[in-house]
Amino acid sequence: MASAYILINCEIGEESSVMTQLKEMPNVSEVHIVYGVYDLIAKIEAEDTDSLKKIVTENLRVLEKVRSTMTMICVDQ
Repeated sequence: MASAYILINCEIGEESSVMTQLKEMPNVSEVHIVYGVYDLIAKIEAEDTDSLKKIVTENLRVLEKVRSTMTMICVDQ
């Protein structure tokens, strides 16, 4: 099992709508609105790191209101 934390910047005022979309995704185990440089943090889990990369590029980054992401893949579980 592999996991990663994704820091997300979204369009101004769209934090709640992006959070709702993320919560509906099966591989997303946690989502929180945060203050600071980023707007949201999400934890995703998958079978392996290749699957994590695919989820980020094909599911998270393509959301309409997401402007940028930073992925931090966990190296110890």
